[in-house]
Amino acid sequence: MEQPENRKIIHIDMDAFYASVEQRDNPDLRGKPVAVGGAGLRGVVAAASYEARRFGVRSAMASSMAVRKCPNLMFVKPRFEVYKEVSRQIRCIFEQYTLLIEPLSLDEAYLDVTENLANHSSATQTALAIKDQIRQETGLTASAGVSYNKFLAKLASDYNKPDGLYVIKPHQGLAFVESLNVEQFHGIGRVTAARMNELGIFTGLDLRHRTEAFLTQTFGKVGHHYYLIARAIDPRPVTPNRIRKSVGAETTFEQDLQEHSALIEAITPLVDRVWDYCERMQIVGRTVTLKVKYANFNQITRSRSLIHAVPDKPGLWRILLELLESILPLSQGIRLLGVSLSSLQEKDATPTNGQLRLNL
Repeated sequence: MEQPENRKIIHIDMDAFYASVEQRDNPDLRGKPVAVGGAGLRGVVAAASYEARRFGVRSAMASSMAVRKCPNLMFVKPRFEVYKEVSRQIRCIFEQYTLLIEPLSLDEAYLDVTENLANHSSATQTALAIKDQIRQETGLTASAGVSYNKFLAKLASDYNKPDGLYVIKPHQGLAFVESLNVEQFHGIGRVTAARMNELGIFTGLDLRHRTEAFLTQTFGKVGHHYYLIARAIDPRPVTPNRIRKSVGAETTFEQDLQEHSALIEAITPLVDRVWDYCERMQIVGRTVTLKVKYANFNQITRSRSLIHAVPDKPGLWRILLELLESILPLSQGIRLLGVSLSSLQEKDATPTNGQLRLNL
């Protein structure tokens, strides 16, 4: 499969974003190991500063383990509204250089600057300008990867963090990929990497020596993707205004919840977060899902789908209350609750009335 090698793609990744915002806003945290998240027994690290990462603290790590690794770790409660506002600032900066922006999260995005609005002669020049403007306007640093496709640009942004810039030119792509261990490939997780190692695939070069038939037979449809990226090929375009497949929020409790009133209180902020995101992005969804993890770590989901979109926040609430009723009475406490909305589409494309269908 061919790809246009004249494309100029930048991947911007903010450095330790949540933790860096906290250090920016609180001088007492600067230069110290910081974790954004809950410090309790069931807390989880949402983000770690580079000072904390030197001790092995990582995002998604249990807070108790993080403290064992770094006894001086300082925990800060997340301020998502602040992070969202900074993310909007950064998005405004991107829009001064290109309208082809594909956000992946609050702190990273792909930009197609093949034709940039600043009339820079190279993507490297554009990336440097963006990094400099982010620093000046937000006081934060970003790392950038520049290449001719998304896969390589993502790899490049990780290559020289923090505050880095790395460029992979078309004639360098193949050699760059073949020298990497497969666990360094974006999209190949720990389990898949271990499976590849069992098959004698340790590097990009090892992966390239395997046929497409072998990879698809072994790994399914994604094997075709592995076949391409081993050859430094990624034809995917930068897709602006991509609608997520789902939006959700969840929380783990310090103590297991037993009472109906406590469950209602716990769901309230989750509903607010999900609906506020949909309002901000002007999207709606048809399927509501309640996620429950019990004290023994068993997990269930209950979902309900509409023919048309959930009309408003009270409508979302009504469905969730019915889903919650379906799991009562409780046989044991609940340690985690999650709320999600899926089958998303743009808001103005949907009628608002419809019948319900329960999926248990």
